[in-house]
Amino acid sequence: MRLDSHQHFWNYTANPDDFSWMSADFAALKFNFLPDDLAPLLESVGIDGSIAVQARELQVETDFLLDQAKQSAFVHGVVGWVDLCELDVEKVLEAYTEEPLLKGFRMLVHDHPDINFADSTAHARGVGLLEKHGWSYDLLLKTVHLPAAINLVDRFPQQMFVVDHIAKPVPDGSDWIPWQKGIVEIARRPNVYCKLSGMVTEAVWSNWQAPDYNRYLDEVFNAFGAERCMYGSDWPVCTCATDYRSMYSVVNNWAARLSESEQQSLFGGSCENFYRVRV
Repeated sequence: MRLDSHQHFWNYTANPDDFSWMSADFAALKFNFLPDDLAPLLESVGIDGSIAVQARELQVETDFLLDQAKQSAFVHGVVGWVDLCELDVEKVLEAYTEEPLLKGFRMLVHDHPDINFADSTAHARGVGLLEKHGWSYDLLLKTVHLPAAINLVDRFPQQMFVVDHIAKPVPDGSDWIPWQKGIVEIARRPNVYCKLSGMVTEAVWSNWQAPDYNRYLDEVFNAFGAERCMYGSDWPVCTCATDYRSMYSVVNNWAARLSESEQQSLFGGSCENFYRVRV
């Protein structure tokens, strides 16, 4: 099965105040993006299904995404949100134990002012509750957050983690050395995967070239291997910079050099394994 490991849904019309992160620069996103909008885009590039990832830091986001997934046969999993730092988070998590489409959780680590938030006591306590339920954790990071994320991973060697958007290196290469060092180091942990996603939205949206990402993709692939790398579109956020097909082509064209089995892992197998997708 070919899968998109990272996309979002939202009903902006009904909940505009929930998307305060959408400044004027994100005007293209201030519309509704729902499964019926994504389905033909996946079909156009031969993708069979997807994983829906939270975009709001509200518990209702988890319920909304689960509802969308239950109504859409191609949505094979949900990465939801709860406040893992809350003292009563274990009780909140217990309410979701009978939701087979719920695959994991994510907090917006890179939006916290403390660059060490990933390894903070409260956050780590919450992350430590996920493993017993079989839930994964998406690490939304930038380069500066990689050291704390590595410390977090080291606390929980059996917990499954995935780095979103290759940890968002600066496209001009100005943070290449710390980014490369951090990616290589975190990849040494076998319980960590990486999403080849979200890269175009870190560039100047009107001025980027697909070949600019090849060295980043090479570095991530060499560090994690095909079995721990997975394609993700970051749709509809990617539409700020390009359309779905062009985002897909950034990874697909780069991957043409890989073996058939490596491409199968990258475009489905790794995602299936990580998110425990069952059809």
